[in-house]
Amino acid sequence: MTKIAQGALIGALILIGLAATPVRAQTPYFITYDHHLEEPGSLEISISSVAGAPKAGNRFLGSWTEFEYGVKGWWTTELYLDGQTTFGDSSVFTGWRWENRFRPLMGEHWINPVLYVEFEDINGADKILKEIVGFDSGRDPTRNAEARLEKAREIEAKLILSSNFKGWNVAENFIAEKNLGGGAWEFGYAVAVSRPLALAASPKECALCRENFTAGLELYGGLGDRHHLTLAGTSHYLGTALAWSLPNGVTLKVEPAWGLTADSHRALLRFGMSYEISGFGRKVRNLFSGKR
Repeated sequence: MTKIAQGALIGALILIGLAATPVRAQTPYFITYDHHLEEPGSLEISISSVAGAPKAGNRFLGSWTEFEYGVKGWWTTELYLDGQTTFGDSSVFTGWRWENRFRPLMGEHWINPVLYVEFEDINGADKILKEIVGFDSGRDPTRNAEARLEKAREIEAKLILSSNFKGWNVAENFIAEKNLGGGAWEFGYAVAVSRPLALAASPKECALCRENFTAGLELYGGLGDRHHLTLAGTSHYLGTALAWSLPNGVTLKVEPAWGLTADSHRALLRFGMSYEISGFGRKVRNLFSGKR
């Protein structure tokens, strides 16, 4: 199911790209959010995966598709569709997420805050590992048929702080998550730093120019719950991120990450592709109104 859906979406990206005006973007992080929101009226479609090598159980490939739309200059909304394949087990659709980010202060500041709220309707087989909270562990070998019976409707909030300085971006996220069916608030964090390989643009458009590449580091993990706020017994990862923005509007990203504690997966490999369509909202309105 996951492979068929991804193939269809890749085809859709190609068809959209033939008619769209691309916007170049560089977003090196997979986990950490910075203060940059989607341009108003623009749509970004992303397909991403994470390959995991757990310390117990079979290797897996978690996949998610994102539709990110800029509603206003201060508001970006996003829909996620999740799935996963566990080798030696099965492939399953694991649910959906609706994310919203709000920027209370416009313009650039020394520290730029963003407020994040997400609703998740997923099941226990979800393995995209988009955030690590509470006492999430890489030691759970539960099979998909059993794990998918566990339903999780959760609310997730983040305080995002981000700063730009001389080409560098530094971002910090504090995460709080609550299962609406019961249980305590769980907490996590993500911090990251990145920089383009070159700040000055080349006089000619090219795919391999240094300014098209952005490299960064991400550190993220769990902080326990409201009953026990701690770093002990939690999962933590360090990843090296690289983004490559092509002149046609496609951005490719990759990030190997390594588990830092006994409760972490041994290693994770994240990779993805995104395409940003400038003026998508205007084009849709013109399509239905008959304008060109």
